[in-house]
Amino acid sequence: MSTDFIREIITEDNRNNRFGGKVHTRFPPEPNGYLHIGHAKAICINFEIAEEYGGLCNLRFDDSNPVAEKQEYIDAIKEDIRWLGFDWGDREFYASDYFNQLYEWAIKLIEDNKAYVDDLNAEQIRQYRGTLTEPGENSPFRDRSIEDNIDLFERMRKGEFPDGSSVLRAKIDMSHPNMNMRDPVMYRILHQVHHRQGDKWCIYPTYDWVHGQSDSIEGITHSLCSLEFEDHRPLYDWFLDQLGIYHSQQTEFARLNLNYIITSTRKIKKMVEGRYVNGWDDPRLPTLAGLRRRGYSPEVIRQFARDIGIAKTSSVIDIAKLEHYLREDLNRRAKRAMAVLRPLKLIIDNYPDDQVEEIDAINNPEDPNAGTRKVPFSKILYIEQDDFREDPPPKYYRLAPNREIRLRYAYFIKCTNIKKDEAGNISEIHCIYDPQTRGGDAPDGRKVKATIHWVSSKHAISAEIRLYDRLFTKPDPENVPEDKSFIDFINPYSLAIITDAELEPSLAEARVGEYLQFERLGYFCIDKDSGSEKLIFNRTVTLRDTWAKIEKKQQNATA
Repeated sequence: MSTDFIREIITEDNRNNRFGGKVHTRFPPEPNGYLHIGHAKAICINFEIAEEYGGLCNLRFDDSNPVAEKQEYIDAIKEDIRWLGFDWGDREFYASDYFNQLYEWAIKLIEDNKAYVDDLNAEQIRQYRGTLTEPGENSPFRDRSIEDNIDLFERMRKGEFPDGSSVLRAKIDMSHPNMNMRDPVMYRILHQVHHRQGDKWCIYPTYDWVHGQSDSIEGITHSLCSLEFEDHRPLYDWFLDQLGIYHSQQTEFARLNLNYIITSTRKIKKMVEGRYVNGWDDPRLPTLAGLRRRGYSPEVIRQFARDIGIAKTSSVIDIAKLEHYLREDLNRRAKRAMAVLRPLKLIIDNYPDDQVEEIDAINNPEDPNAGTRKVPFSKILYIEQDDFREDPPPKYYRLAPNREIRLRYAYFIKCTNIKKDEAGNISEIHCIYDPQTRGGDAPDGRKVKATIHWVSSKHAISAEIRLYDRLFTKPDPENVPEDKSFIDFINPYSLAIITDAELEPSLAEARVGEYLQFERLGYFCIDKDSGSEKLIFNRTVTLRDTWAKIEKKQQNATA
């Protein structure tokens, strides 16, 4: 079992028999959007720790805001958690199922003179709250009688007041140094239909009122939260202590922060609704649905979340590190294939016109059980435009006039002539091949400095290729100047679409969920919108791994 400060706390609790030796965690998403990679860390922590200690983990939807919540989000959240490989069994809960109990507990606080109905509006509440350096002021409605507060709260529930006219607040301390303790709002009026409760309620509890009591109802032993809830913990403790109910242990950990991405659900929703991206599962987004569509495996996300560890201090991780984990994973599992994204016709003049050979190609050199496949080879091929230069620069070793190179798995070829169109662009390359070099070196021992991939023109299948890049041009798009929005830093070149790529015929059988490497080009996967009439492939990540070079330098420096 790995160790970290959370596991040390749980181990000590078990040693002291604090919760009877039990470990019961929960993952409590708000169904107001799709899960992202930051949520993945929390999911892994809660489910894996529960499993390690022989405990249980609940899935609880904190659905206390009917304005933002949808069944679509609930379904997507469950799909993402299952995709990561976790199962909550029969422990699927909803905070909305506790609304009756929460209401009764609110009445109890009113009866104990620990809560009151306030008629200040939202702006006035903010003004009365004070600042970090100045204490707040008591609301003029704070000293209402218990009887009046109970009557007003019951009338709020019956729908007698309009939205925003009144709230229920806890009566704590308006001069408390922790702003969360300055008479926080517990209920607000919202005449809004709830996705599960229908129109039963027109007052809804705040997240701070729901959080701790839901943990208590479910018997959660260790309430594991991200670091932004640390300042809220005294409030949760206060509620539980005032009610005198079961008290779980809350422990906070640092969120997963990566550069070049945004993990604010509110901001992701703005990009989706503003059509800056193509839905919640756009492969440029850090949502789990987007990562899955882009070609990430659940295993690599879990391994990444596990290896970065659990910390108490926030930090930003270079996204190149995540991409390093991705390449390591795909290098082991991805089937190899040849694809030409920007085709240039190559004609082998001394190859028989009607001859077709079946060339053996390796499916995955990292997997001895992956075997080989047959790739057709013929007189007319496609190669990448970048693999030929009429006037090659220094250290360019690929095909050029009168230069000999190797075709992957096939023959040595030598460029003898080129043809251009009326605009002066190269339209054809003419070569000769050495039939004695199939799949190996030349019998006379001559060597070549480059090997390029290719596709047989006669057998190629056409496809659309979507090349994804980072969505933002700024490393920290969450932190922008006051006169700017994060939208201003969206990368206009984050998606490039190639419509005339040519692929080896085996890729016609590719299926959604299959991991592929287009040799020399990167890792790809077939998109969910792909069909028999139009094949669409997404680039998952390029082959170049900058983080691997960084790690190697670090290792050499400490050696």
